[in-house]
Amino acid sequence: MQLSSGRLNLISDVAGVSVGHAQDAALASGVTAIVFDAPAVASVDVRGGGPGARETDLLAPERTVPAIDALCLSGGSAFGLDAAAGVMAALAEQGRGFAVGAARVPIVPAAILFDLLNGGDKNWGRYPPYRELGFAAACSVRREFDLGSVGAGLGARTATLKGGVGSASAVIESMGITVGALAVVNALGSATVGDGPHFWAAPFELGEEFGGLGPAGSVSRSSWFAPVKPAAGANTTLALVATDARLSKAEAKALASAANDGLARALLPCHTPLDGDIVFAAATGRKEIAGDRIGGLAPLGHVAALTLSRAVARGVYEAEALPFEGAQLSWKAKFGA
Repeated sequence: MQLSSGRLNLISDVAGVSVGHAQDAALASGVTAIVFDAPAVASVDVRGGGPGARETDLLAPERTVPAIDALCLSGGSAFGLDAAAGVMAALAEQGRGFAVGAARVPIVPAAILFDLLNGGDKNWGRYPPYRELGFAAACSVRREFDLGSVGAGLGARTATLKGGVGSASAVIESMGITVGALAVVNALGSATVGDGPHFWAAPFELGEEFGGLGPAGSVSRSSWFAPVKPAAGANTTLALVATDARLSKAEAKALASAANDGLARALLPCHTPLDGDIVFAAATGRKEIAGDRIGGLAPLGHVAALTLSRAVARGVYEAEALPFEGAQLSWKAKFGA
């Protein structure tokens, strides 16, 4: 099977997907919105022990709502769940949403990460700013977007290095199908091997998208155990995998489950009781899976996992340190661009 990255090497290489960021530098937090040109079939797989989410129950295959209009990923812990209301407001102004009689309700599942102790000013008063950040993110969506310390990844951290927003794509040439992934990396674990620059996801790198260093020459047993992250419990990696294949909700659920393995290939440790790891999957339905359907779904899930692992590494590789005393170092500051 031949794989190549898409033109942009971003989740937006999947036709019909756009991404927008909004952030507040003083707050050291922000929001990332993923908006679909048309409602997309979607589901979710949650493996972390401490998730924070909104509207994920309706993504179960047996639920009534068939598709979603957007996804919202936010910093701010539970306060950040307000961001989805801002994304909904932006879509409502565009006349988007699930039709209930004459009314339309934009369907915007959301997930949050904890960044309340990263040095930013969280004294926002009575109401947190995430609803307005969500609105701004949804209004700024585009095909080409920034990676690293932006949007929901502005305040993200890992065990050893600054976290951030990463994205990658892959074209399954034999199927003519594109898979894309976006990750906001705020993990308890580490994306790199020990104290060195090599990424756990290095075997899956396409080109030099996160430095081109290749795998670590050797892996000591001490590298299996990342140092304790400051404020243990303040962790979560949020992710979306998207494809232009036509999938049912049950198949999207299976895709999210398979893709979640990509987090475990890129982060050590992963899916702990102190992480809120959550992976959404969405299908825009523009391409049919030809031939044997089960035989086609298997490589689709495998490629989604590989692509997500690459997105995680890119999120750490592209991040920049926050401008606060004692802020966590970025990969590029520690190891060079």
